Amino acid sequence: MRLHVGCAMWTHARWQGRFLPARLSQGERLRAYASWCDAVEGNTTFYATPARETVESWARQTAPGFRFVVKIPKPVTHEHRLTGGDDVLGTFLDAMEPLGPRLHALWVQLPGSFGPSDVGALAAFLNRLPRGHRYAVEVRHPAFFADERAAHLLERVLAGAGAEWVPFDTTVLFRSPPTSDAERDAWVKKPRVPRRTRALTGHPIVRYLGRDAEELTAEGWRPWVDTVTEWLREGRSPTVFVHTPDNADAPALARRFHDEVRAGLPGLAPLPEPVAAAEEPPLTLF
Repeated sequence: MRLHVGCAMWTHARWQGRFLPARLSQGERLRAYASWCDAVEGNTTFYATPARETVESWARQTAPGFRFVVKIPKPVTHEHRLTGGDDVLGTFLDAMEPLGPRLHALWVQLPGSFGPSDVGALAAFLNRLPRGHRYAVEVRHPAFFADERAAHLLERVLAGAGAEWVPFDTTVLFRSPPTSDAERDAWVKKPRVPRRTRALTGHPIVRYLGRDAEELTAEGWRPWVDTVTEWLREGRSPTVFVHTPDNADAPALARRFHDEVRAGLPGLAPLPEPVAAAEEPPLTLF
């Protein structure tokens, strides 16, 4: 059994000196993060495709079993709405190639306006994507969560392409009024959709958004501990990303989630021991 956990990024100003050594160079922070978590969301690729040399650096800093779930660029998903942008997509796929087995899934995050009437475009898009990659789709249109027929239609399209439906669980965030600037910002920007726990493939992916208060975050993920435990017993290999509005403690929270699942499944492989934040790169004279 293998559960992977991670965060929305691998570097954060509030992690320096706490989870990551304070003086790490930009090119070493992923390596340090990978000692805390064994998966990461690739959100930055939504805005710009990195140079292939940058992606080669990501591969060097992580073990082959590390999981990247990388977002397909915005021009493809939001500007062309899956009906164009093939040159952007080709450049993106070429840039991601050095990740090899670390490229766990290519993530198709769709805008909130992408509804049931657009599912045909999604089906055509998935059918023309290159085989050999795993694909995961996140939808935000309310109809997919409120209309059973729309949900079944989407599930049929995803199942036909071997793609997963990625839930973004924000229910805990919206359960009570925000108490911080970060939570107020999240209230404005994050989707309000019901929790969805149905897996379509052997590699389900969950995005969970808690609160800035650690215990409220942990209380809110209890249903996911049960769901993920059941998935593991079924032979699935899930990936869970833990977010909070400020993400200040996200690496520790991701490990805590893993620990809670492992408490009920002692056979679950443990996470690696993290690099201590006090560890600094050696000083040199030149």
